[in-house]
Amino acid sequence: MARHTDPAPHDDDVEIVSKSQMKRDMNALQDLGEALIPLDRKYLIGLDLPETLFNALIEAKRLTAHGAVARHKQYIGKLMRQVDPAPIQALLDSLAGNSDRHNGWLHQLERQRDRLLTDPKAVEALIGDHPDIDIQQLRQLIRNAQKEREQQKPPKAFRELFQLLKTRYPEPPLIDPREEK
Repeated sequence: MARHTDPAPHDDDVEIVSKSQMKRDMNALQDLGEALIPLDRKYLIGLDLPETLFNALIEAKRLTAHGAVARHKQYIGKLMRQVDPAPIQALLDSLAGNSDRHNGWLHQLERQRDRLLTDPKAVEALIGDHPDIDIQQLRQLIRNAQKEREQQKPPKAFRELFQLLKTRYPEPPLIDPREEK
């Protein structure tokens, strides 16, 4: 009788997931789907969701009966299993102000605003980068923000300057194309 000495082939890549973990994962997806319900249609369109999920989210806004809402949320959770949750979570984090990329962008704008208030060369560089900018408005905002600081007044022009910079430097995309698989 010949002995079989080769060990049984094992697939090391298979990860065993408990039933409890699968339920937690499904509940997390349902919660993520529920967070999409109150969003405006423009955000939902930007996520490029499957048509059935998109329609279910729009329908959820219309429902008012408690039982119907609960069943519909479970349906949305079921549909969420077919979708990559990363872009959805990135959008929700960005809207909530929790995204590292979003925070970095805001800090960059704040540094730019501080440079504009202290360095005249920064003003010229901004004008060079954005030749269509209203130079008179920019210089007026800078002067007013500097006066507000000196006189310790509320930072109205300081905030307006920040808003102007937000229009000139768009927010980076939620998902970096280099990070996609």
